[in-house]
Amino acid sequence: MSLEAKLEPILEQVQKPARYIGGELGSIIKEPDKVSVRFAFCFPDLYEIGMSHLGMKILYSIKNSREDVWCERVFAPAADMEAQMREHDIPLYGLESLEPIREFDFIGFSLQYEMCYTTLLNMLDLAGLPVRSADRKNLAPIVMAGGPCACNPEPLADFVDLFVLGEGEEVNLELIDLYQQAKEEGCSKEEYLRRAAQIPGVYVPSLYEVTYREDGTVRAITPKEGAPAKVSKRIIQDLDKVSFPKSFVVPFIDIVHDRSMLEVQRGCIRGCRFCQAGFIYRPIRDKSPETLNQDALNLSDTSGYDEVSLTSLSTSDYQGLEELLDNILPWTQERQINIALPSLRIDNCSEKLMAQIAKVRKSGLTFAPEAGTQRLRDAINKNLSEEEILSTCRAAFRSGYTSVKLYFMIGLPTETLEDVAGIADLAQKVVDAFYHLPEKPKGKGVQVTVSVACFVPKPYTPFEFEPQDTPEQLREKQRHLLANVRSRKISVKYHDSQTSVLEAALARGDRRLGPVLESAWRAGSRLDGWGEHFSMERWTQAFADHELAPGFYAHRRRDYEEVAPWSHLDYGVSHRFLVAEHKKAWDSAVTPNCRERCSGCGAATLYSNGEVKPPCSK
Repeated sequence: MSLEAKLEPILEQVQKPARYIGGELGSIIKEPDKVSVRFAFCFPDLYEIGMSHLGMKILYSIKNSREDVWCERVFAPAADMEAQMREHDIPLYGLESLEPIREFDFIGFSLQYEMCYTTLLNMLDLAGLPVRSADRKNLAPIVMAGGPCACNPEPLADFVDLFVLGEGEEVNLELIDLYQQAKEEGCSKEEYLRRAAQIPGVYVPSLYEVTYREDGTVRAITPKEGAPAKVSKRIIQDLDKVSFPKSFVVPFIDIVHDRSMLEVQRGCIRGCRFCQAGFIYRPIRDKSPETLNQDALNLSDTSGYDEVSLTSLSTSDYQGLEELLDNILPWTQERQINIALPSLRIDNCSEKLMAQIAKVRKSGLTFAPEAGTQRLRDAINKNLSEEEILSTCRAAFRSGYTSVKLYFMIGLPTETLEDVAGIADLAQKVVDAFYHLPEKPKGKGVQVTVSVACFVPKPYTPFEFEPQDTPEQLREKQRHLLANVRSRKISVKYHDSQTSVLEAALARGDRRLGPVLESAWRAGSRLDGWGEHFSMERWTQAFADHELAPGFYAHRRRDYEEVAPWSHLDYGVSHRFLVAEHKKAWDSAVTPNCRERCSGCGAATLYSNGEVKPPCSK
């Protein structure tokens, strides 16, 4: 019986069967006998999450633009579908062909969040493959991974054959070319991996030996078999020259971000000391307004979406934003297409900009003060004053907005209970700013939503040396925040502290966490980013089984001289710079953004031949 025939009766037994059938508008179908490489692009989360990810759309398009490559999408099944697949012996399959991915040449995972690691193992197992790299003997399939979590891939070193560091548009194709050559020559998997390790941006963990000290910290990371001592991330130097999809796969069901998305820039000029993305995606690179306008037109013509989202780490820092809006608004208004800017900086979100984006349809505005007091905002290098926050909110209210969402963090280094109470105080000042405005909308009230995440220390940030608050400390701060909210106009949402502790442990973990991951998965852990699936008890037992503790990785202060598990991987930002920024945090001293003055972080060294100059060089 074919896989398709097996699928048909079980789809009636599961929720949202459209997750599992493929055939959507824009999906790419090829003849298997007319391609030489088949690539399973796996997103270790549910369909609705993976289909919302722009990086997947870009790499899906780039790979499929080659006639000799067929890239298919693969998502983690929900619990009901997984049970049916295991009961009826249905292996994990590609949505385009409905064929088992264990027969493909590459299985590639996008690592967006540490809590997806057990799902990666589960997907390999569902595919019918051994989860450990050493147990997969043949050349195919090569199991690879990339994305932001690849900046410290060590917890997954036992399971993944190779990692792509940085941006994948070019290096993915280079790996495919090398594979085709290795296949023609009859090379072994080991030989392919040795050759792949010579491609800039490719990290092969099996070619590095890690030794440990008696206290559990890393003693040394030693390359072998000709692997480079340092692996540097890859970047795309000119975003106008890199391929961007002319169409997206349009899902049959609602997904989290069900809209067209344009990437206006990569990198960030700000240097917030807690923000991993702000450092690992450096240097800043803009895409031209002309290119973006054409990209938007292409997607509008092919997808039928009624919203275009202008995405980046800080969209209002994009220097061509007003020109882009001048180009894009006339035809989007005519077609009744909404423009969304999901990541705005409070200090440069002008009243003109807010009026422009409200022309088609008003929705709530989202800002991220991150901390409730000026002292703490300076310590984290947010470079944002209270008056700038309130002034921008007043401008938003004058433009007709009545809903504001404010993002904060608790557990930040140097934080006190006074800083926590400051979150409630700042939210109240935003509410008061609405009601004290003479030109406020008549007959309308304001709603301020305060969303509070738990600080997680991450690699390649100035706070990578800092301990995370314990769950007890985080819960105490959450209670203190709620006790200081005095208005019904303010609603508070906060994250689970236990999940944050595990995230910190995995983010700063070493290779010894591989057996912990496997034990947690075998005990039932998967889809750990979803509260209904997460069990801290399973994880606690898995750590104990291997005589390790999450607190060693999450709650321990690290010396500047300690060898980090990721110290052999280079994301452009120097250790010296991170140390200097960490020291400045404890003095509440700020660092100017990249366009004001270059701080010498080191990211400019990623440019080759001086072809493109970063903002700090201008």
